[in-house]
Amino acid sequence: MTKRLLPVLLTLAMVSSLLFSLAPSQASAADASPEAASTSTLQSIVDDMQPGWNLGNTLDAVGADETAWGNPRVTRELIQHIAAQGYKSIRIPVTWDYHIGDAPNYTVNPAYMDRVQEVVDWALEEDLYVMLNVHHDSWLWISHMENNRAHVVARFNALWTQIADRFKDHPHQLMFESVNEPRFTDGGTTDEHKQFQMLDELNVSFHRIVRSSGSLNADRPLVLSTLEASPTQERMDELYKTMSKLNDDHLIATVHFYGFWPFSVNIAGYTRFEEDTKNDIDETFRNVHQTFTARGIPVILGEYGLLGFDRNTGVIQQGEKLKFFEYLTHVVQEKQIVHMLWDNGQHFNRSSLTWNDPDFFHIMKAGWSGRSSTAETDLIFVGQGSTLQDVSMTLNLNGNHFTALTLGEQTLNAGSDYTIFRDRLTIKASLLSRLVTPGQYGVNAELTAKFSQGADWKFHVIVNDQPQLQPATGTTESFLIPVSFRGDQLATMEAVYPDGSNAGPQNWTSFKEFGYTFSPSYDDGTIELHSNFFNEVRDGDVHLKFHFWSGEMLEYSITKNGNRVTGSPR
Repeated sequence: MTKRLLPVLLTLAMVSSLLFSLAPSQASAADASPEAASTSTLQSIVDDMQPGWNLGNTLDAVGADETAWGNPRVTRELIQHIAAQGYKSIRIPVTWDYHIGDAPNYTVNPAYMDRVQEVVDWALEEDLYVMLNVHHDSWLWISHMENNRAHVVARFNALWTQIADRFKDHPHQLMFESVNEPRFTDGGTTDEHKQFQMLDELNVSFHRIVRSSGSLNADRPLVLSTLEASPTQERMDELYKTMSKLNDDHLIATVHFYGFWPFSVNIAGYTRFEEDTKNDIDETFRNVHQTFTARGIPVILGEYGLLGFDRNTGVIQQGEKLKFFEYLTHVVQEKQIVHMLWDNGQHFNRSSLTWNDPDFFHIMKAGWSGRSSTAETDLIFVGQGSTLQDVSMTLNLNGNHFTALTLGEQTLNAGSDYTIFRDRLTIKASLLSRLVTPGQYGVNAELTAKFSQGADWKFHVIVNDQPQLQPATGTTESFLIPVSFRGDQLATMEAVYPDGSNAGPQNWTSFKEFGYTFSPSYDDGTIELHSNFFNEVRDGDVHLKFHFWSGEMLEYSITKNGNRVTGSPR
């Protein structure tokens, strides 16, 4: 799609300033109504930014240059490919700390400023909206503001003075975000009221500096974040107070979202996209909408994803992951909120310029214009040596209707290969018998369900047998359990002491965090227990339960003695 260039419409009257001047006590989030939703020019501009993408772990990398965290140097070709994927906006996180000179001028290295401008200009040339910010500086030095206020404020002001001056003649398609995930806990304070005051001071200063710098900065869209970019009600209310005080029709609110925590990191048995995770999405964005959008303040979801992705995108099972992103995209768009995918290089491969997981991208892209259908699972297990039976599952049609089931290019036959009744799909045993090879563990075939619109849904037909665990010896730094997975896949692990109390980190639950305390390697045939697990396990015996996606559960015992560990199946 070709993006319309942003004209200088921002100089026209926006939504009535009365919406901004209402005191929070007069117009609480609970009082806001959908009828109050803004149809302002600024909202229409923000709507035009949908969808967005983050150039993460690059210019925001902490180190000598943008390759410090493992990503290649940004090229014009990368930006062109992002635009070609259908993205209409790009958030360019920038960490300035390493490139700022000493007091009193705190001069940004000219070569670095030039490099930031080069990337910004490439994005603008691709007709993308651009959001430029101050990123990991938030925890590197801004977080010290409580005990070092004069230095932090002077450095922050000097930095934004230089950024504002450099980009003041750039078109309004460039937006400024004051600071990413602002936090102030390094001074030792746990008083959120003090943190709110410090954030308000910086946001007001940022606003004054940009607006007074002249040229197109006089009415450039500015993006302000809640404390830590959290969408909790108290933190959103505090940002609303600041924005009301500034009384500026060119302000946008931003929050971040990484999902219901137990699901987002796969802990406490939250292996599936279930009601708690779904309800968390509903409640969060209902509150965001009522606090800002319904009052005429546009909102950008500046980052979203799953926290488990920080370790590996496989921490969350593929089908459950796809259901999460399908639903999240739907809810956010329904609330008229722009979403910007956090991508630190794990999603769009910056070397091959392709998606590492095309199905992940396809379900999100389909969500930009409608909904996709999903199913209760994407795994069909066929037990080795078991009598084949029909397999039935519920489809989440999401307003669509089922059209076909295919095997590669072959369209399968309704009635003989499968049946469909309303939202219930049944795969016939006769079809499964043709697809599987006894003894050939793992994925034997892939079936694709097609629908009237949206992305396809893939079913992986897997031959499996009960996994086999072997005895092991090792240390708390390196403990590997040899495993014959035999086609199965690990879902989660429990850890308890002999008295039944929970062992390991987060001992409020027996189910441990996937990727942080344990992780499987299907290629190597091992399950590793990480040092993070042993750091919080006392000497003696620990009983483990490994739960697999087929429904199998195996027990294992380990004994820790100092840094030595032994283990064996139970």
